[in-house]
Amino acid sequence: MLRKTLALFLSLVMIFGMFGATPVFAEHEGEKRAVIAKDLDEDEIEQIYEDFGVERGSVKEITVTNQDERAYLEGLVEDEKIGNVALSCVYIEMLEEGSGLELEINNIKWCTEAIYKNAFLTAGITDAKVIISAPHPVTGTAALTGIYLAYEDITGKSLDELAKELAVEELITTGELAEIIGSEQAVEIINSLKEILDEVAEMTDDEVRTEIRYIADELNVSLTDAQVDQILELVRDLQGLNVEELQDRLEGYAKALEGVKSVGTFFENIGKKVTSFFQTIGNFFSNLFGGNKNN
Repeated sequence: MLRKTLALFLSLVMIFGMFGATPVFAEHEGEKRAVIAKDLDEDEIEQIYEDFGVERGSVKEITVTNQDERAYLEGLVEDEKIGNVALSCVYIEMLEEGSGLELEINNIKWCTEAIYKNAFLTAGITDAKVIISAPHPVTGTAALTGIYLAYEDITGKSLDELAKELAVEELITTGELAEIIGSEQAVEIINSLKEILDEVAEMTDDEVRTEIRYIADELNVSLTDAQVDQILELVRDLQGLNVEELQDRLEGYAKALEGVKSVGTFFENIGKKVTSFFQTIGNFFSNLFGGNKNN
């Protein structure tokens, strides 16, 4: 009995020790890129670098064109949102693995931070600091293409083409919904459906429509039949991705969204586990010695 109790105690020590394990670092941590839209003049480029907080020449620069943008967006969004020039720029810095996405936007009038983050995660872009900026208010649609170029240049690997295409589709669908019902609600509806993609795969289209309306009702949002069908189409397309990986990325999204609150909750939970751990040790010795005294 004593051996079993000691074994349990040692197991608890080992488990507790895991909290101090050395973190795993991303392979490309610290790598940086600036993606500059081709149609900016020199003064505008200088302004963009001020927004990025870095000096031009201190980081590798990549150019994104309107043609690059159209390769993903044409046919998915109104031509006026794409325009004929590329104006939005991107700065990316790779962070430690598990850091999540940090995002800042300047002069972007259509895509919100939450919409961008969601689309990035769908494409497989995680653990990065991203700044999206333009010299004056623009829709920001070119930024997604820019982040693809930067991420692939840093890693030397191509992102999954289907994931990139679906991230664009998600950006558009969520952005159009946000115009009507608000960004927070639009993102919440899409994320709620991502969380149950494995279940949705077993549902009929009508059952998915019912689920979409249920989620919307919970958020006090009213959707038209056309909006429900647009969301349904996106959901069906997302099923073509690795569902497990996509759902894992949602945790990264939640971490980025919660920020300091998540950190506080984490340490609160750790504190509870520490207290519980030492209580267990106390009980162990109390039972070991106090129990023997009573026998």
